[in-house]
Amino acid sequence: MKTWIDIPQDSDFSIHNIPFGIASQGGKPFVASRIGDYVINLDEVAKTGFFKGMVDDISVFDQPVLNPFIALGKSVTSKVRLRLLENLTEEQSPLRKSDQIMIPANRVTMHLPVSIGDYTDFYSSIEHATNVGSMFRDPANALLPNWRHLPVGYHGRSSSITVSGAEVRRPKGQTKPKDVDQPVFGPTKRLDFELEMGFIIGKETQIGESIPTSQAEDYIFGLVLFNDWSARDIQQWEYVPLGPFLAKNFASSMSPWIVTIEALHPFRCEGPMQVPPVLPYLECHGLRNFDIQLEVSITPEDNMETVVSHSNFKHMYWNMCQQLAHHTSNGCNVRIGDLMASGTISGPNAGSYGSMLELSWGGANPVLLDNGLNRSFIEDGDTVTLRGWAEKEGLRVGFGSVVNQVLPAV
Repeated sequence: MKTWIDIPQDSDFSIHNIPFGIASQGGKPFVASRIGDYVINLDEVAKTGFFKGMVDDISVFDQPVLNPFIALGKSVTSKVRLRLLENLTEEQSPLRKSDQIMIPANRVTMHLPVSIGDYTDFYSSIEHATNVGSMFRDPANALLPNWRHLPVGYHGRSSSITVSGAEVRRPKGQTKPKDVDQPVFGPTKRLDFELEMGFIIGKETQIGESIPTSQAEDYIFGLVLFNDWSARDIQQWEYVPLGPFLAKNFASSMSPWIVTIEALHPFRCEGPMQVPPVLPYLECHGLRNFDIQLEVSITPEDNMETVVSHSNFKHMYWNMCQQLAHHTSNGCNVRIGDLMASGTISGPNAGSYGSMLELSWGGANPVLLDNGLNRSFIEDGDTVTLRGWAEKEGLRVGFGSVVNQVLPAV
């Protein structure tokens, strides 16, 4: 497909993407899409009658979050995306007539795209789980007995999820250094990123309902890039017996653009073989993993950027359909805007690990940056950038980036 928009060749926002988000330009937020270096104001588009016969109540585009738009259902939201796509390829498109509709991306502010009622973080990369188990337990028995039988997860804190660009404040908490008898309180000395993907729930269920793997994608509106910030020393002291708490809930960051699962269809692929076979309710057929390239970089304050990790979403042992089926297997209901994160995405080699905990192997092997500095964990002033894109046979669909600078504890 060709479009009348001049799109840079390496743009994440090609004609094949057409994601959704929330933007503002000196005023109140509005529902938006993006192509190339332009943000499309869908509130202004809707006022022209562009979606007549498709969207009955166009006030869904005049909202500070996407939840009301998503609630229209895929039978509507998919048509909205396709109508935009078609008109971005037509020379006489009405979208060309107003600079209030096509806005240069550098003139808008992006916001958290959804109101997130609940957030669940999984632990679904076998490479990551094996690395962590080898580091802190027995390398010969790195995976806990349940890991290959179910998608492990925990309920996280939705109130501290922010959008790319937000500053991250170094958290304080209890830690137990090896050389002291009693715990101490203070700023974490092992601040870490976690390279993850997340998916946004687009269809609700009632308490008592379960979602089978075969229908799970009907409930997934789209995907985002996600950074689950972690304080490893706080985590190590507090996580027994109930798991992550203060080491995780101080901040998480996500991309402002939600890429629809339909846009990612060309990049479907097989996932890892699951051994032993999963229980029947977790059986999954078809291509349910996605070939999405991922990278992480660190930029010390007033210094140069270094890419420290190259990974891929295709490595996930447990896919999104299995995660959602397991999450609802006990009758737990899901709501529009809920966020499910994948857990750290690590690949099979050291350059593809998705956290500093693994890249520096617990701090024992500091990562050398291009400027000659090294990092075992993230330091004050550092900016961490996550990027993600899928590319195949001339098609490119990406997520943009998640960029956050770390500030000192207060």
